[in-house]
Amino acid sequence: MVPIAVLALSSLALALGLLLGYASQRFRVGGNPVVDKIDGLLPQTQCGQCGYPGCRPYAEAIAAGKAEINKCAPGGETTILSLADLLGKDPVPLDESLEEKLPSVAVIDEQLCIGCTLCIQACPVDAILGAAKQMHTVIDSECTGCELCIPPCPVDCIRMDPIPQDITHWKWPFPGSTHSRVGASRAA
Repeated sequence: MVPIAVLALSSLALALGLLLGYASQRFRVGGNPVVDKIDGLLPQTQCGQCGYPGCRPYAEAIAAGKAEINKCAPGGETTILSLADLLGKDPVPLDESLEEKLPSVAVIDEQLCIGCTLCIQACPVDAILGAAKQMHTVIDSECTGCELCIPPCPVDCIRMDPIPQDITHWKWPFPGSTHSRVGASRAA
């Protein structure tokens, strides 16, 4: 026979669980839908080149009017045009202090890699595989090209290789630009 105390505590736990479940749905605080849309247009490299620690904080700053739409170097012109369209603003060129880079992927020279794991720790998207004292490698499809793995490498065995471009990545040049740049607005 089950003691009455166990039944009472089980009933109380079930009742409180149901109450908490209901409260979490009823009193849910939704995020700002504009921030969600802005964040969806950013490349999700989490590189910090915009001056914010990641894409979500940058999106929040744009939505609050604290940041301009032209601070995302990895997204480049494509992202600026998309953000301008979403927010009803005029497109502006990429911030002069930033350099737009063609899409690239990190490549580790496995012969030189000493397995220090510093690049693994620096990668914001977990695109590097390896273990301590073992060679490391990059998962090309996960790498966003943020270059955050390069500075901590003590043996300089990481390089950035451009991603081969084809007609599916071509885009119209930015207004006022004298040349065309290629690149996707979102890392695939």
